[in-house]
Amino acid sequence: MPSPAELFGLIVFGLVGSAALLYGKRTQQWKRMVVGVALIVFPYFTSATWQLYAVGTALCVAFVLWRD
Repeated sequence: MPSPAELFGLIVFGLVGSAALLYGKRTQQWKRMVVGVALIVFPYFTSATWQLYAVGTALCVAFVLWRD
């Protein structure tokens, strides 16, 4: 059973990833769609809560900075 902090991170980064994917699809920006999919999928491959937040934050920053 995941800790409350890990569960919160899973939900938040999943929702942000879904929004990023839909935004990238609507604006036809494939880089944003890739980051959105990465935000949705990566929590399944992290084992520690600090990794979840570190990778999630890095992907959110990449979404903002990585423009077409």
